[in-house]
Amino acid sequence: MSSIDEATAGAILTIDLSALAANWRFLRDKAAPAECSAVVKADAYGIGLEPTVRALTAAGCRTFFVAQVSEALRVRAINRDCVVYLLNGLTAGASEALARENIRPVLSSLSEIEEWATFSSGRGRKLPAAVQFDTGINRLGIPYDQLERVRPLLDAFEPALLMSHFAESEVVSTRNAAQIAAFEKIRAAFPKIAASLCNSSGIFLHERPFHDLVRPGYALYGGNPTPNAPNPMQSVVSLQARVLQVREMAAGERVGYGGEWTAPRVSRLATLSIGYADGLPRSGTAIGRTGIEAIVAHRRCPFVGRLSMDLSIVDVTYLPDGAAQRGDYVEILSSTIGIDEFGRKSGTIGYEILTRLGQRYARRYVGE
Repeated sequence: MSSIDEATAGAILTIDLSALAANWRFLRDKAAPAECSAVVKADAYGIGLEPTVRALTAAGCRTFFVAQVSEALRVRAINRDCVVYLLNGLTAGASEALARENIRPVLSSLSEIEEWATFSSGRGRKLPAAVQFDTGINRLGIPYDQLERVRPLLDAFEPALLMSHFAESEVVSTRNAAQIAAFEKIRAAFPKIAASLCNSSGIFLHERPFHDLVRPGYALYGGNPTPNAPNPMQSVVSLQARVLQVREMAAGERVGYGGEWTAPRVSRLATLSIGYADGLPRSGTAIGRTGIEAIVAHRRCPFVGRLSMDLSIVDVTYLPDGAAQRGDYVEILSSTIGIDEFGRKSGTIGYEILTRLGQRYARRYVGE
């Protein structure tokens, strides 16, 4: 539970930790015998790092990936025995802090490798780290043509994991096969180091490039790792917003900032206690887009007018009289309208919807 009282909250975010754990077990079984880790960066994709790590630890997860040192320290405070990898790598001068908390940096450049090797040698023991090569995403990673410069540096520390990252594993693409082939060449150069290539969508590629460890993130939280097929994952988050007011609107009346929506007929509108300060994309009600919807009394109702900071409006004209009243809750996210659909209709992606979930919700954790 959050510190915000549900009785007075404008919206309630419910997080199903049993569904989260079930998603992890499903991916674990699909990728077996490879180890299944969990990516819990960005506050576990917005649902809360601490309850997520506790739930996944109880389910059997032993390796976690984060982006920033502050996140790694939060994981370590919950679980002293798990393996923690730092995806954003080794910030200059951070070696001492990482070694003290047994956090493994993902080294993605020669300068990072050199710094970790020098630090490890100075400590008199081989400290573990991951080494990431770039196979086509061109973001972080060591280019293949620097492989031979990397090789002699690995003797100074423990290269515990060899990594790369897909650029578009969620779609059918020739780039996937090219990246798999490039990573195989790198693995051949370091055959004794455990290897990891797959993110959530990579686990569903027909080539099954699971290697020794897979690194799901988005799919754990209910996102669809196979966008062109039905979602195999269980829904983890649901979001309900409170109705503040229901009012009648004459035909031709304009609604919201800028008056961008005009009532095409006599309308009944419900004002909700949720807005872009709570993480709803303002683009979700942009003119010219098939916009976002809410579930009111078991029916889809469109948002109308521009989203404002704290408020939004849905058109409930076609509901029976009394179906939407002050104090009722409407569904924003649910198993009916998932994060992928909501993101698509907002002109963004489900990842952004998840990671922007606001701090003004009453948070309800179930299934612990």
